[in-house]
Amino acid sequence: MAYEVLKDIKLEEVEIETPIAKTIGHKISEKVNLYPILRAGQGMVEGFTTTIPSARVGHIGMYRDEKTLQPVEYLFKYPKDTEKDTYNIIIDPMLATGGSAIAAIDKLKEKGIENLKFVALLGSQAAIDAITSKHPDVEIFISAIDPELNEKGYIVPGLGDAGDRIFGTK
Repeated sequence: MAYEVLKDIKLEEVEIETPIAKTIGHKISEKVNLYPILRAGQGMVEGFTTTIPSARVGHIGMYRDEKTLQPVEYLFKYPKDTEKDTYNIIIDPMLATGGSAIAAIDKLKEKGIENLKFVALLGSQAAIDAITSKHPDVEIFISAIDPELNEKGYIVPGLGDAGDRIFGTK
């Protein structure tokens, strides 16, 4: 997914020397910040940093209150020198109600952080609609959209708790 998210990032030419001859290659010329929504989003960081070794990683700690289904923030850290043209990518494997995604986007924008993209593996149309309604400027990348949410706000059929699946916990 990282390749698709970065399809329009600016590149600059660099001269490199191979064992045979000099040639021209390309490298990313923009800063890239990743913002995993903890804890499940952390499971996607390695895939992105393998593709973009220079990416810096902020952290957005949120959990969904099981009664209200509203996000509760417990941690927010971001790179100090974030500039307007920095690529800022929020990552979370599951996009169910959209509440945590919207709260994360709100928090980043509150800090003046722009050029936001949201990446998920699985989500619901309701969440996509909620994000695009509130933040039409945020591009969403998602691998699959499941048909519904249940009364607890879980994606159906879904995958269960992404953090537990990634880290082998209960």
